Amino acid sequence: MRNPIHAPELNLPGLKWFNVKEPLSLEALLGRLVILEFWTFCCINCIQLIPTLRRVEEAYSQDVVVIGVHSPKFSAERDGENVRQAIARYEIVHPVVHDPQHRLWQAYAVRAWPTLVLISPDGKVIGQQSGEPQPEQLLYLVGELIQTWKREGALAPRPLHLIPEPVPTSRFRFPAKLKPVPGMTPRWALADPGHHQMVVLDQHGAELSRIGSGQSGFADGALNAARFNSPQGLVCDEARLFVADTNNHAIRYVDLATGKVTTLAGVGRRGSHLGIAAPAKDVALASPWDLAIDGTQLYFANAGTHQLGVLDLVQHTAAVLAGNGDEDIVDGPALQARLAQPSGLAFDQERRILYFADSETSAVRVLHLDGTPRVKTLVGSGLFDFGHINGPFEAARLQHPLGIALASGDLFVADSYNGALRILDLSRREVRDLDDGRFECQDPVCLPAGEPAGVWTDGADRILLVDSNNHRVVEYWLSDRVYRTWAC
Repeated sequence: MRNPIHAPELNLPGLKWFNVKEPLSLEALLGRLVILEFWTFCCINCIQLIPTLRRVEEAYSQDVVVIGVHSPKFSAERDGENVRQAIARYEIVHPVVHDPQHRLWQAYAVRAWPTLVLISPDGKVIGQQSGEPQPEQLLYLVGELIQTWKREGALAPRPLHLIPEPVPTSRFRFPAKLKPVPGMTPRWALADPGHHQMVVLDQHGAELSRIGSGQSGFADGALNAARFNSPQGLVCDEARLFVADTNNHAIRYVDLATGKVTTLAGVGRRGSHLGIAAPAKDVALASPWDLAIDGTQLYFANAGTHQLGVLDLVQHTAAVLAGNGDEDIVDGPALQARLAQPSGLAFDQERRILYFADSETSAVRVLHLDGTPRVKTLVGSGLFDFGHINGPFEAARLQHPLGIALASGDLFVADSYNGALRILDLSRREVRDLDDGRFECQDPVCLPAGEPAGVWTDGADRILLVDSNNHRVVEYWLSDRVYRTWAC
């Protein structure tokens, strides 16, 4: 930036701050490099940027301060309590200011999520970049700036009094997808990303085992020694539990007989767009969020590149299945279609259809696999079209759905930001809420759903909903019109 300008003030009246004792002014930040990150917690690119910013904070803890400016897209993201939950979910420890009216967004002339703004130790804007930076490039740039300012004597950081949001201590921590484990004895596998583990549960919600050491990392091996990093999705066959190891950008499997964990695809770092079939272990994935299985074909939602992919379990290759990598809602031939952060999968074996929750367009869409693969939208119309509206598919609206399941001709959708379980009637082409106010809660304390992230059906009468922000799984019985906490 040729002519640096004084940075607009951050401490505007009425804005809520997190992780600090009191709001921060620009004056209090003089003497440091300030990195403003304009983000919103739905945004996959913002989520993928968190580890890079954490590396910067750890490398230059005395001279750099990162401040998240939360600038919401969805109406649910305007709620400060939801922002607090997101900060805890992603273990963000730097200061965050919630800007629901986009006052700071406008003051800094921001146009996209994420955007980084660099402010010099004397309070001037010296750079701005939209999108995800290359991690090594950002670290190098920050290092060069810090060394220059040290030589010039421009750095004079003052202590910041941080008070990080408390991390939940519940048995599950922001649980995600839930899928059945095939076999004679009913069992369920639950992704527990806050603990970097998978949990196997019995039919009554009791814990049978945990997979993973509980420490974040990327390591194969024995059941209790292997490490995962915020796994969101999974699916099982008779012998293996497949895991979408989201923050490791990898797909892995657990041998259910031996407990051994093995990596199938991914190299541990965020990749670019999926392409033609290549050796799976050499293909860099981007935030795989959910899985579905079709014999020897493992389908995955590659949320970070807005694509669906397929992993051939015999040939050990990975390839694009649908989506050209551009973020949008455009139907048509699979490889030309545009998707937007696919996050939930359900496969119809008989009809050869893969249903998916396309979260950033608040859509439910289908990939027809027979003949020439093609994408078609059931509900949803645009990146900024969302709401809580029932009725015909064409008029109905969801808000950032994350989970999807198929049963008896209906699609059950975890409509995350509406905190609701929605039903898409495929024969009538209509949307309705499951709980229309006539379901009776059987818990001692009844809680509204908080950003449900997963759903699955158990026969025609029982639905299991993963209530992520309440750190539990809820059980609905359709015939009795009751619901209760099944596991927490």
